[in-house]
Amino acid sequence: MLDSAEVSTRVEEILAEHAGMEGALLPILHAVQAAYGYVPQDALPIIARALNISRAEAHGVMSFYHDFREEPAGRHVLKLCRAESCQSMGADRVAAHTQKALGVDWHGTSKSSVTLEPIFCLGLCACGPAAMINGKLVGRVDEARIDALLEGLK
Repeated sequence: MLDSAEVSTRVEEILAEHAGMEGALLPILHAVQAAYGYVPQDALPIIARALNISRAEAHGVMSFYHDFREEPAGRHVLKLCRAESCQSMGADRVAAHTQKALGVDWHGTSKSSVTLEPIFCLGLCACGPAAMINGKLVGRVDEARIDALLEGLK
């Protein structure tokens, strides 16, 4: 558990770095996530107050974008493309297989410390379904390839 005072101090530093920036909410949320690996709930009221917006608005923006996490991710992050191109190539089947193999739903972290996240287009439309594992793009994933990727994380 993070110390509230430490979160407050670091968030204030991030806010100072973005002072005067127009449309600063998203860059601030990205910076907070870069600092902690997720956006701690203690950070939202501080950000909202500094930007003169409601906490609900700050939370709404954060929860709208799939890249922001409310909890720390696992040691490994597996993102599966959910865009239409990948869906037409079997991404739904691959996603169901992956969720079953990991024993988690979207945004969950498995016992083996793999966080599963949806992403909406990785730019590999011609090589769908696409995935990203720990920042590395992988095209033409199927159930066997997912199993091999997960095995490689052990």
